[in-house]
Amino acid sequence: MGRSQTGRLALRAAVMAATGGGMSLAYNSSSIFGKERGDAVSVRHKMEAAGWKVPDRASQEAALKGTSRTNPLDMLVIGGGATGCGAALDAATRGLRVGLVEREDFAAGTSSRSTKLVHGGVRYLEKAVFQLDYGQLKLVFHALEERANILENAPHLCNPLPTMTPCYEWWQIPYYWAGFKLYDLVAGRHMLHISRFFSARESLEVFPTLSKGNPEGKSLKGTLVYYDGQMNDSRLNVALACTASLAGASVLNHAEAITLYKDEVTGKVIGARIRNNLTGKEFDVYAKVVVNAAGPFCDEVRKLSDEKALSMIAPSSGVHIVLPDYYSPEAMGLIVPKTKDGRVVFMLPWMGRTVAGTTDSVTPITMLPEPHEEEIQFILDAISDYLCIKVRRTDVLSAWSGIRPLASDPTAKDTASISRDHVVVTDDHGLVTITGGKWTTYRSMAEDAVDAAIQVGKLQPQRGCVTEHLALIGADGFDPSYFTILTQQYVRMKRTHGGKIVPGAFDTAAAKHLVHSYGGMAQRVALIAQMEGLGKRLAHGYPVLEAEVAYCARYEYCESAVDFIARRCRLAFLDTDAAGRALPRVIEILAAEHKWDKWRKKQEVQLAKAFLETFKSSHNAQFDDGKHKVNLPRLLNRQDDRSVFAFNSKSDRDDLVQVDKQILKPKK
Repeated sequence: MGRSQTGRLALRAAVMAATGGGMSLAYNSSSIFGKERGDAVSVRHKMEAAGWKVPDRASQEAALKGTSRTNPLDMLVIGGGATGCGAALDAATRGLRVGLVEREDFAAGTSSRSTKLVHGGVRYLEKAVFQLDYGQLKLVFHALEERANILENAPHLCNPLPTMTPCYEWWQIPYYWAGFKLYDLVAGRHMLHISRFFSARESLEVFPTLSKGNPEGKSLKGTLVYYDGQMNDSRLNVALACTASLAGASVLNHAEAITLYKDEVTGKVIGARIRNNLTGKEFDVYAKVVVNAAGPFCDEVRKLSDEKALSMIAPSSGVHIVLPDYYSPEAMGLIVPKTKDGRVVFMLPWMGRTVAGTTDSVTPITMLPEPHEEEIQFILDAISDYLCIKVRRTDVLSAWSGIRPLASDPTAKDTASISRDHVVVTDDHGLVTITGGKWTTYRSMAEDAVDAAIQVGKLQPQRGCVTEHLALIGADGFDPSYFTILTQQYVRMKRTHGGKIVPGAFDTAAAKHLVHSYGGMAQRVALIAQMEGLGKRLAHGYPVLEAEVAYCARYEYCESAVDFIARRCRLAFLDTDAAGRALPRVIEILAAEHKWDKWRKKQEVQLAKAFLETFKSSHNAQFDDGKHKVNLPRLLNRQDDRSVFAFNSKSDRDDLVQVDKQILKPKK
């Protein structure tokens, strides 16, 4: 690059920095907001006036500390998952004074460990038809409406995904065809794309790794393809938290409610004692009504209000694994509605890799659930029956477990009934609890919780709910072609090992990654990469940039290394080993942003490594094939998708051979 060209780039970047990073876009994004009406438009204008920049953490904490018995919040939300952040956004946009506390990070629990689908529920529709269950049918109608809302309000974080169902019996073709056509019909105007039939030849062209025969020896007759939505769950959750903050809510992660306060006369909950888990300091927050949105931990919060409260959560474990991209095509998923043992299994392309699952088993409630080896092996065995390639345990890049908070209403007569719909209950002390449900319906769950809180606290909102058609941060300025602007107008300035800063192209992969992670805010990340020499990738083979760490620390309440590698970017979920390789640089950048001392940096290393150990990739797991206990050698380097292993001894090499022979059975 010539000196004059470098000068022009620097001048242009300086002008953009002086104007807040804004630029005149070559397209009209107003169509995204076409359904916003009245109050929703005024709320968005308020966010635009703030330059889409959230208040800093110190001011958020100060706002919570500024409450008192005589000057309470209207509503305090406990829990920063999808529903909690959705409730904070809903209440703030109604004009209520709202606070939210989350003891870990936004989406630290169930909300970051989902299947990544935004779906109406094909299986619920099947139950509705065969069991003549109108309640199940209503769930599907409602979920399909909410699916449309999510894809509309966060188009940069969500996308339609075609999913293929293989048919190895002739009768399966009309059966699944009728089911998916009914799904299209129920979706109505919210239908993403019409479902269709693929012949066996067409199916194999689209999905080359699909097996031509099933375990029973039946040949592939064809496939049915239908559409649902897919999302980046934790980034969607963070967008909710940031949008709520822009709307006026005081949101604070790493802040735990340790005690609930009650009025001495009425016995009603009027606030909480909060501990800042980053500093250890405690303070009080007062509110007219408290909403419990703690997900699997909602019983824990309910017992702070009433020690004798009956449990309403039946925790269920859902395990997922991540495999290399060659297991599935880039834009086609696979779902088997009923495997040989009657369970459902799927494989979906996600962020350049393949996510497969899932399981459904009883589990204890814990902050860091871990997948069991037999659950991982079940998924591998199940998908191997439908693929023509060898399915290997050594290919597992990451494996995680999430806890579904299946809920029962403690006030119902039949307390044994467990619902996959959500439940809103208010105890005798006025604590409102919202739990159950699924990611797709988070918005309506939040709306129901806020409606209940308004009634309990006798609140007076300025307007009704406006979140149905309220775009989240990043949607403003987003367009599918937006990545071309980044590639054409920015450079990635990278610091070499010798400390020299050199320019590099803003390649398509990096540009698309930023646009589909930050939407209209992507240019701010690109500007940091260019102006501050943070354009280098954090891990080989992944388009995550150093600039993202700085951006998330400044504008997305990223307060720890785990916050970044797990929830601001998805490296921990995509490739545990890659996340470990990126960790030192992530901590270095966060330390500069947050002014950490040596002790804090050492603590961050320990906490992040402990966190990554719960993701049972093939590189940090131990498993037993029944004859040999296997300790897989750690991956040291990866170039062009070829793994280079270091063997400490001959036994290590023998272990790997036994894995290939015993566990990883070849496809017949």
